[in-house]
Amino acid sequence: MTRKRPTVADLRALKAQGRKLSMLYVTTPEEAAAADAAGIDLLSIEGRFFSPEMREAAGGCFVQVGLPYGPFGTLATAEDHLRAAFRFAAMGGDCFYCAASHDIQKALCDNHLPVVGHVGLIPSCVTWTGYRAVGKTAAEARHVWNEVKRLESIGAFGAELEVVPDRVAAVLARSTPLLLLGMGAGPHADAQYLFAEDVLGHTVGHKPRHAKTYRDFRADYDRLQQERIAAFREFIADVDSGAYPDPRHAVPIDDAEFARFVAGLDAAPALAAE
Repeated sequence: MTRKRPTVADLRALKAQGRKLSMLYVTTPEEAAAADAAGIDLLSIEGRFFSPEMREAAGGCFVQVGLPYGPFGTLATAEDHLRAAFRFAAMGGDCFYCAASHDIQKALCDNHLPVVGHVGLIPSCVTWTGYRAVGKTAAEARHVWNEVKRLESIGAFGAELEVVPDRVAAVLARSTPLLLLGMGAGPHADAQYLFAEDVLGHTVGHKPRHAKTYRDFRADYDRLQQERIAAFREFIADVDSGAYPDPRHAVPIDDAEFARFVAGLDAAPALAAE
């Protein structure tokens, strides 16, 4: 049975009811389709991965599309962000992640686009904080609070709340209408947000403390890679020995037709070399 895709109004109503939401970052149509089949509420998909195929695979999931910005993408101005957001909206994007400046975020909000900002540990701004929890001091916690309130004031729909102390997240979640998408922010955020690669166990490199793994796809991928190598080696061996191709892999020609072809060659004058 096809799920009804939620709207911004639906998600706000669920927050008001205290309903906790599930959210995954995905990069392939297969992951998006699996998330929909499982009943995941929200998906985060970077603009470089988003397409009509991804939107169709996501089914009844509410999809946040990530807008590229600054030195990490080709977009820089408010006009560029607006152009990208409207293009993704036409593909079926439901809201738009934007970690650019507040004036660019406000331009999106002013054009009635649901905008999700980012507070706490922001990977694109990590040079200012280092890779660590943000908000463990009163001053830092107040800074996170101020950023949430600033997003409220410009009309944002939500905010990714990344690696923030759980009690700080609890205060924020009950003090803002924004939908807080928690990644390493404890149980009180409105949504629990993980990367599909962490959930499936094929993370490359550092695995964050807040990640939880439910399957061991890395072992499966390693086994499949060894099977690929073995199959390719067997192919090489068949080519070298003449075992491939065999008659099953060749296109036949009727004996009489082949005889006429050869006879025609014998009767035809040789073509001049070019």
